[in-house]
Amino acid sequence: MSPITTSASGPGTAAGQVDIRGPRFVAWITTGVLVVVLLLAAVATPAATVLIAIQTVVFALGAALGPRRHPYGLLYARLIAPRSGPATETEPAAPLRFAQLLGFAFAAVSLLGFLLGVSAVGALFAGFALFASFLNAAFGICLGCKIYPLVTRLVTHSLSESPAPN
Repeated sequence: MSPITTSASGPGTAAGQVDIRGPRFVAWITTGVLVVVLLLAAVATPAATVLIAIQTVVFALGAALGPRRHPYGLLYARLIAPRSGPATETEPAAPLRFAQLLGFAFAAVSLLGFLLGVSAVGALFAGFALFASFLNAAFGICLGCKIYPLVTRLVTHSLSESPAPN
């Protein structure tokens, strides 16, 4: 859901912006991984558990380190971006990091479900993450990016209403 920052891969783009094609590439890889998780969950739960654990780490890296160090984003930057020309459209990286955080939350609950032997919970939350990544991959709709402004407003509003310490 987040590619490498375009200022590192293309001239003339602002820092903190990403090539809009990158998140879709990342979402396609994530979609593929999550489809395999769900298929494995039906026949080999331990393998599904290992794969969702890996994807959870990938989401955590994307959320914590940002697009510049996201594993799938690095693939896009090194393999795809140089062959697809300069970015014509960009988007801010912060909403993409938030989307990775949401993906991390879904994947972490999925992993917890598999680890606790509640495969239905593991599959359900892997399915939620799959739905979000597929929406981005196929239609360019990033759910985390759509939610980000609301969360930002709520946090800012909440902080502004906090009483000042004495």
